[in-house]
Amino acid sequence: MKKLENKCMLITYSDSMGNNLKDLEYVLDKYFKKAVGGVHILPFFPSSGDRGFAPMDYHKVDSVFGDWSDVERLAENYYLMFDYMINHISAQSEYYKDFLQKKDESQYKDLFIRYKDFWENGEPTEAEVDAIYKRKPRAPYVEAHFADGTTEKVWCTFDEEQIDINCKSDTAKQFIRDNLETLCKHGAALIRLDAFAYATKKAGTSCFFIEPEVWDFLKECEEVIAPYQVEILPEIHEHYTMQERIAEKDFYVYDFALPMLLINAIYFGKTCYLKHWLEICPRKQFTTLDTHDGIGVVDVKDLLPDEEIDRTKEGIFRYGANVKKIYNTAAYNNLDIYQVNCTYYSALGDDDDSYLLARAVQFFAPGIPQVYYVGLLAGRNDLKLLEETKVGRNINRHYYTLDELETETERPVVKKLLALMEFRNSHPAFDGSFRMEECGESMLHIVREHEGERAELIADFEKKQFTIYYTENGSRQELRF
Repeated sequence: MKKLENKCMLITYSDSMGNNLKDLEYVLDKYFKKAVGGVHILPFFPSSGDRGFAPMDYHKVDSVFGDWSDVERLAENYYLMFDYMINHISAQSEYYKDFLQKKDESQYKDLFIRYKDFWENGEPTEAEVDAIYKRKPRAPYVEAHFADGTTEKVWCTFDEEQIDINCKSDTAKQFIRDNLETLCKHGAALIRLDAFAYATKKAGTSCFFIEPEVWDFLKECEEVIAPYQVEILPEIHEHYTMQERIAEKDFYVYDFALPMLLINAIYFGKTCYLKHWLEICPRKQFTTLDTHDGIGVVDVKDLLPDEEIDRTKEGIFRYGANVKKIYNTAAYNNLDIYQVNCTYYSALGDDDDSYLLARAVQFFAPGIPQVYYVGLLAGRNDLKLLEETKVGRNINRHYYTLDELETETERPVVKKLLALMEFRNSHPAFDGSFRMEECGESMLHIVREHEGERAELIADFEKKQFTIYYTENGSRQELRF
């Protein structure tokens, strides 16, 4: 089974390009074999909510998508990344159900965070609640209703279907080890630790990214998967300095700052903030422009001045195609102020030149590029799905049929994007150094070099144009597509 390679990674759900994992394999092999080197298959386990992010059992593939043989077949040709929701498990899982049925007699009684045990007096003080980095306007809990008629508060950071794990307990340590080993054995090259910063909790603190506990925790996970030659990718949306601290410990990180920085540069024709980030960003990273969530805003705090962040957010509603502020409100079950829900192509006004410019910069930036499936097809905002479901994030979660894929892959912008990805995957310069040359305030000039081979991007953000030069057999060529 394939291990990590420095090639573009596709991010997709099991049923977003066709109906299941067999369809996904067919689509990859038919249309994207050279453009895609790896695949992040978003959660494919049985789940009770949040489109897979409330997993019930990591030992199974949801039968709607297929089975482990389908996953392992993909792993023969593409390096794979799986999600592990390290902070929580489904309220419908057998683990939580057993706890509700047997309470203190359950073998899983220590798997969950019981308020009566966590807080000194069984309840947090007002000051302790205020200190928590939380997603709810109150203490993060749900009431556990036991079979014996009693109730008790247990920690719940996110949706009520996602019950937090007591990661410090011996029960949880064995639970985590078993699940991580299961994923490794079924073909993972990387494991993405979803919401890992919430998993280290300590009374009287923010209960978010608590040091030094967070490093001990990551080390424990790393030791479990090391025998399988599998990598860890901790997932966190926060201030960019947190990514830097993770990178200092030699873990892979996400570049979630690049999307907004590129939009800012493309909208307003100035590259100073983008250049600064490319100079200082971690080198051992995965770059993104789009994911299954929205376009992150919190990630560029202090990389863009506050007024530029506001200007860029407003620009998405002004210059973006069919994106409205109401989509980020309670009317669409979306109150997340930390991101804007929109496809990246539509954020750039459904403009081919702007979109290809953004992708070219991403592919030349330090790190391994990730391309979300909607972005792979230069997808527009799906207003139909948005209105049918009234879920804001669904604007960027279109379900492509096999017939649609045949049509969409013929669009010129998609063909050019795939050519860029094939170039990024095949040219040896991207295995080497990164540097930027001096250029004007609306320009960006990046050089990648490795063992005498060179690739060069010269981009003009006012004209929304770029040129790529590269070496082949000692001669300088221009990439034409």
